[in-house]
Amino acid sequence: MKNIWMRILKPRGPWAKGLVLLSLAIFLWIWTNGHFEIIQQYLDTERFTLTLGESKITLYAAVKALFFIVIIFWIAATVSDFSDKRISKMTSIRVANRSLIQKILQIGIYFFSFIITMNVLGINLTSLTVLSGAIGIGLGFGLQKITSNFVSGIILLMERSLEIGDLIELEDGTVGYVRKSSSRATLIETIDGKEVLVPNEEFIIKQVTNWTLSDPSARVTINFGVSYTSDIEKARDLVLAATTAHERTLKDPAPACHLDNFGDSSVDFILYFWIQDINAGFRNIKSEIMFDIWNRFKENDIEIPFPQRDLHIKTPEDLMKAVK
Repeated sequence: MKNIWMRILKPRGPWAKGLVLLSLAIFLWIWTNGHFEIIQQYLDTERFTLTLGESKITLYAAVKALFFIVIIFWIAATVSDFSDKRISKMTSIRVANRSLIQKILQIGIYFFSFIITMNVLGINLTSLTVLSGAIGIGLGFGLQKITSNFVSGIILLMERSLEIGDLIELEDGTVGYVRKSSSRATLIETIDGKEVLVPNEEFIIKQVTNWTLSDPSARVTINFGVSYTSDIEKARDLVLAATTAHERTLKDPAPACHLDNFGDSSVDFILYFWIQDINAGFRNIKSEIMFDIWNRFKENDIEIPFPQRDLHIKTPEDLMKAVK
């Protein structure tokens, strides 16, 4: 039901133009044949009149106003839809800039539609001062979040801090790609295919990691350990060889392998390397390099130990002394 009403109030698609043209044709036919006068005789009477102070609103005026509002906003929706399609085809403009232009045009189109509607209905805008004040209070309290998200969306587009296709990580650990930016929320597609709608305000007031804001390359870290009986220098050289052999690792900056810690059961290393484009995936590269490291260690007798503990068993005499 909601979708039906949205289609009626804001028609989109090819059928919208036909609907608007048909409505305009019917309106002009009624207007030119004088049928408005017949309708006015029945509806513009005291019986169908609502009195508010010094103002009087007849049923005829209400029907006429509703008719004009629907027609004008249908035209506005059609113009807005046409402009969105034209702007979307401007591939020479960045995606974020296209979205910003579309939003500004939509605001302008509907604002001028409102002004035209008021003039057609003969409503003096200066008389709406009290009403606009009440609407402002309502926006301040009831629509605070909606207004905040809308303004935040405009700020994000102007700052270019988020682009369609960027890989981002939110403060709660959500990682995914920016797929769509609207006036209220941003659509994020996570690594596992989920679609998450994040209010625009979250990107302004909270910390957001953009992995591809200025450079799609990224650093990957691998922690590993070898046994104390292994040749640790050879292990380091094998790891660096496996890393540089992969086609997607960058040579500048070069991979680096550092001895990190003398652990309880192993000599611990940490490996750093950079990849070209994180949008093409980084877990797959990490997995492939770790497989290569495993095979090289196996071929060269480099052991990756599991946790070990030394157990010292006391003699029976020592146990008896401990019991006493």
